[in-house]
Amino acid sequence: MKKKLIITEKPSVATDLARVLGVEQKNKTYYEGNNYIITWAYGHLLTLKLPEDINKDWQNWDLNDLPIIPKNIGIKPLPKTKQQLKAISRLAKRTDVESAIIATDSGREGEAVARYILEWIRFNKPVERLWISSQTTKAIREGFSNLRPAEQFDDLYASALARGKADWLVGLNVTRALTTKYKDNLSAGRVQTPTLSFIWKQEQEINSFRPHKFYKIYLVYQGQTADLLLKNSEQFETREQAEKVVQGLQKKSGLVEDLKVKQNMQDAPLPYDLTELQRTANSMYAFSAKKTLSIVQSLYEVHKIVSYPRTDSKYLSTDIKDTLKERLSALSGFDSQAKAYLRRGAKIVQRSVFNDQKVTDHYALIPTEESVQPAKLSSDELRIFRLIEKRFLGLFAEKFITETTNTTIGFGSAKFVFKQTRVVKPGWRFDLETETKKTKVQLKLKQQIEGQFIIKEKLTTPPKPLTEGTLLGKMEKFGLGTPATRAEIIEKLTQSELVKRTNGALITTPKGQQLLKLVNKSLASPDLTSKWEKSLESIAHGKVNYMDFVKDVEKETRRLVSEIKTSEIEYRDFGVTNKLCPECGYALKERNSRDGKILTCSHCGYRRRKDPKVSNHRCPQCHKKMVILEKNGQSYFRCLNDGTTEKMLDKKERKKKISKKEERKLLSKINNEDPEESPLAIAMKKAMEK
Repeated sequence: MKKKLIITEKPSVATDLARVLGVEQKNKTYYEGNNYIITWAYGHLLTLKLPEDINKDWQNWDLNDLPIIPKNIGIKPLPKTKQQLKAISRLAKRTDVESAIIATDSGREGEAVARYILEWIRFNKPVERLWISSQTTKAIREGFSNLRPAEQFDDLYASALARGKADWLVGLNVTRALTTKYKDNLSAGRVQTPTLSFIWKQEQEINSFRPHKFYKIYLVYQGQTADLLLKNSEQFETREQAEKVVQGLQKKSGLVEDLKVKQNMQDAPLPYDLTELQRTANSMYAFSAKKTLSIVQSLYEVHKIVSYPRTDSKYLSTDIKDTLKERLSALSGFDSQAKAYLRRGAKIVQRSVFNDQKVTDHYALIPTEESVQPAKLSSDELRIFRLIEKRFLGLFAEKFITETTNTTIGFGSAKFVFKQTRVVKPGWRFDLETETKKTKVQLKLKQQIEGQFIIKEKLTTPPKPLTEGTLLGKMEKFGLGTPATRAEIIEKLTQSELVKRTNGALITTPKGQQLLKLVNKSLASPDLTSKWEKSLESIAHGKVNYMDFVKDVEKETRRLVSEIKTSEIEYRDFGVTNKLCPECGYALKERNSRDGKILTCSHCGYRRRKDPKVSNHRCPQCHKKMVILEKNGQSYFRCLNDGTTEKMLDKKERKKKISKKEERKLLSKINNEDPEESPLAIAMKKAMEK
């Protein structure tokens, strides 16, 4: 019987597909049934080759070799997942496999994951594409009943190839050029460098800010205050100026010159795309972009209660309109408001959300038809799901209606305005208390009043540093990265020690600031990258030729490397310490690593921890945790409190040595038995003798 080979992006997705398709026989690297063989990747199983894989002469980083622009970069297997790649290759070559189905994530990178595999194993049989926006049973079944020819996604794959080649050419060449010229690990790239520049420019605005005092005049009437209207940015720089104006106002009577009542109607906000969700989660819960993406990915893959997360659209396609009632019904046991909308017939009020022209690969983030089980969600998952769910419920909600009353009172040419707003109908803001009281200031047109004035001292405030949320907004505005990659870019900036997180804000390090002085101005600007991102989108839609784009990137790469080579800007490494390498005498550099801060020698490769590692081993004297020290190839425990030092035993020695817990247990049993006859007593004596 002929079978189809299904390739998924990860094991959990393969398990879901096997369940839905009734593929029950599980093997180490695949599932098998009558019609399908389902296997999986672990994300990317292959990656672009490094320069030294193409030409051994490029293994040593040499400024004279740059720029490196090979005709064909090629791909190679990732070492940790080679066995899975071999397993997929064996399955693909089976005589009963007649075709393949790409079932990786429905996006640019998901396409690349599968296409790289098929290219590497030289698959020459027909290929189809599963394209779904949620992992529910219903969506999977519908997706398999509407499989599409893989050729329809060739342009999407070309876009992925173009993105990979652009990042390789620019990132690798510029990073090598900076690193070799200035003899420090300086990482740059077409997206991360302009992102770094955003953070630094905001800091410069903050640093150049100088606060100054100014004064404002207020009219007080019936316990309420109204601002004095000033033209443009006009302010009173001194109290004397404000007091002089007030003296003039006190000689006049006020007249109600205008009274306007305006009703404002506001539609519910559209559902989330990934970037806006990350911004909201950062603002409300201080979640990093990476954490929010991880949580929403879990809601999609594990719990299956939200649609595809890596979307850049806030709109829905018209073909899912009929599914919204079922999605609302799935929320009825989770949210009473959903139940209320169902009783009203699940009428969709926000009809503008359906716009096929504004849906690219995937529609907005919304709940699926799966029932929500809050007990199975973590507190963070529940927070993120509630954000997505509230936006979805807004599609069925009435408008938020307010009434604003603006009362203008004139004292000659000076005008004061009382602005008062009350809620007429909460609509989609159903959790807001409705204001039913009348306006607090009761005035009539042409009414005269006697004014009471106060002067308040104010201070100008500096711009705020960028948070991950505000940075994501800037990246989206200038087209830097995609919803799927922006979190990764921010993480890379912190891991490269170019940016650090401080009290919820992102701050550049001295190394990051120096990098921006060394790197090409065009690379630090968002304009070049924004232009390329638009080209990548156009390639995905068949509007721009792949080779034309690559030639443009190659030309830009040559220019960028040339600028770095001829630059005369000096560089100072802020990581250099006054400690010398014990091997060669060069100054050691301080670096961050996954294991804490380390000291390294860029000359001979020597490295050690900056501070001793704290262990869970307790001091026998003071019972405080001891640190681990190394000397002459031997590890020791030392107590920093009283200086107690113990040799660290290897695994064999630790097995031989009896633990204190075991010692107490044995003693307890011995005390309850006759010492002369007890075999435990004999065992205890032997153990204590060792």
